[in-house]
Amino acid sequence: MITATVLDQATGIRHGFFTRQGGVSEGPYASLNCGLGSDDHPDSVRANRDRAMARLGQNAAALVTGYQVHSARVAVVDRPWSAEQRPEVDALVTRTPGVALGILTADCAPVLLADADAGVVGAAHAGWRGAWSGVVEATLAAMVNLGARQSRILAAVGPCIHQDSYEVGPEFQGQITAGEADAARFFRPSTRDGHSLFDLPGYVASRLDALSLAAFEQSPADTCADEDRFFSYRRVTLNGGGDYGRMLSAIVLEG
Repeated sequence: MITATVLDQATGIRHGFFTRQGGVSEGPYASLNCGLGSDDHPDSVRANRDRAMARLGQNAAALVTGYQVHSARVAVVDRPWSAEQRPEVDALVTRTPGVALGILTADCAPVLLADADAGVVGAAHAGWRGAWSGVVEATLAAMVNLGARQSRILAAVGPCIHQDSYEVGPEFQGQITAGEADAARFFRPSTRDGHSLFDLPGYVASRLDALSLAAFEQSPADTCADEDRFFSYRRVTLNGGGDYGRMLSAIVLEG
């Protein structure tokens, strides 16, 4: 489990960006696969999620995750729900102690946020589409609606795919920069003609920076490049495809 220095200083809040290590799953899911949407054995996924919650000092039933669809939709959570009740959202916010907000990723950027003084936390799944659509800004707005103050919010961007690993085509760059010319700085040419390398964590961090938060940080870990520690959709695709595991990132207000 990886923690962010900026969130470690938040009183009464626990968080973690979990790696793929320390679970019970086998094969391509080895070993801490927490993705309910994977084809891994459901009992193994549940056991892995239970292990993650134990690491955060929480009951297994505390964990809440959404059915992620690369949107900017946010759910306000006041009690845990079952896997079957998961709404189609890509961000979660709460002011209820003991509810662990979870985000699942395999290259997309997990973003954990907290206003410890207000007792409000949030978690967002920020792939390029979600970030471009405004999932970070929507999460902040939902936290403020619960009583958080934007100038007090601390945020951390967890392990995700980095620029050296993220080659994209010209249509991708065109979509990102069409209404946001300054976003061109997050692309640099790749060795393949007409293609670019995209800086996802830098792009997500720029969206956070524009919100005048108290502080934020981003992880230097590249999920695609580090097979020992992380699952990666891009790496699996480059190696011929197939299913893949998902890492969990979670944040909770201590009761």
